[in-house]
Amino acid sequence: MKASKLTARSLAYALRAVGRKVAKARREAQTPHGKQSVKKLMAHGAATSSIEVDAPKVFDRVARKWNVDYAFYKTGPDKYLLFFKTGQADAMTACFSEYSRKVLDKSKSRRVPIREQLKRAADQLAKEKPRQKERVKEAAHADR
Repeated sequence: MKASKLTARSLAYALRAVGRKVAKARREAQTPHGKQSVKKLMAHGAATSSIEVDAPKVFDRVARKWNVDYAFYKTGPDKYLLFFKTGQADAMTACFSEYSRKVLDKSKSRRVPIREQLKRAADQLAKEKPRQKERVKEAAHADR
């Protein structure tokens, strides 16, 4: 900083700049938590484990609740490899038990998908007899 005369404004500017640098260095020194890239998770220095997961969105919701550090790696269409820290084994066990319960409950859901309902309704309409107005139109069409 160059100043021929140090004023309160220039001193405040210099202190803010120093404060920003200190805050930035502190943020960079902290290890990230929650969902992150595989590279950042491996940089933690802790041992990691992996498992295959089919529904990453469901796992995201559950993992945020249990405050687990994890990362996804896409291996194929709708197939993900989940990496997590081995040191968080207790939290991961609880997290996986809740995740598996949610996935199983979702698969047992009795709701019929909308497209299936539409197909059934279309089949039912096709099987029904034509209405009276349609018969009258067909008869008028046949007379011509």
